[in-house]
Amino acid sequence: MSSIITDPWFYVAAVPAVILLGLAKGGFSGIGIAATPLLALFLPPLEAAALLLPVLISQDMISLYVYRRHWDARSLKIMLPGALIGMGVAWWTASIVSDDVVRLIVGGVGVAFVLNVWLRPQLTPAKGAVAPGVFWGGVSGFTSFMTQGGGPPYQVYMLPLQLPKLVLVGTTTIFFAILNVLKIGPYILLGQFNPANLSTSIALLPLAAAANMLGIWLVRRMPTGLFYKIAYALLFVVSTALMAQGVLGLIGAK
Repeated sequence: MSSIITDPWFYVAAVPAVILLGLAKGGFSGIGIAATPLLALFLPPLEAAALLLPVLISQDMISLYVYRRHWDARSLKIMLPGALIGMGVAWWTASIVSDDVVRLIVGGVGVAFVLNVWLRPQLTPAKGAVAPGVFWGGVSGFTSFMTQGGGPPYQVYMLPLQLPKLVLVGTTTIFFAILNVLKIGPYILLGQFNPANLSTSIALLPLAAAANMLGIWLVRRMPTGLFYKIAYALLFVVSTALMAQGVLGLIGAK
C-alpha cells in the first residue's frame, strides 16, 4: 500500500467517481459513465479505466448476488456478441493512439451521449429486434472498454423493452459483469495496471461496497430522474474539460 496515489486532488475526483459507480451498480445504470472522465482529468484515460476495474468487479459481485434471480436471457444473447466486437475495436484503437486522442474519444463519447439524452430523448430501436441489439451492444462494449461507461448505449436498446425493474437491473448487472472480467487481459496487455493504481483500487473498495449497497437501497425506493439529471450535467462538464485537455495536449505535441 506504500505506492498508493497520494495527491489529495485525485481523491476529490475519485470519491465521487466511486460513489457514482456504486449507485450505477446498485441499479441506476448510466450514471457511472462520469467516473472515468473524472479520473482522466488526473490520469491517462485508460489507466483511469484500469484503476476503476477492480472496484467495478467487486461491486459486480455484490450486485450479482442481490439480483441473481432477475435477468432476461434473450437480451444477453443478443447484446453480448456485439459487445465483444465493440471491445475488440476499442482494444485495437487504444493500442495505436496517444493518451490525448483517447481523452478526445472519451470526452466526445460523453458529450455525444448527453446531447442525445437532452436533444433526442425519444430515439429508440424497434423493441427486441436483433440487429439494433447487436449494434448497441457493440457501442456499449466500445465505450465500456474506453470509459467504464457502457450504460447509456446499452439503455438505448434495453429501456424500450419495458422489462420489470428488477429484471432490467439484473440483466444489466450480468452483462457488465461479463464485460468487466473480459477487460482484465486486454488491460494487462496494454500495460494499464501498475502498483499505484492497484493499491489505490484496494483502498477505495470499502467506499465502493458502501456506495453499491446505497444504490441497491435507493433503486428500490426512489425515482431515478434526479440522479440522471445530475449525472448527465456532471458528465457534460467533465467531458468538455477532457476534450479541451486532449486538444491542448495535441497542439502542444506539435
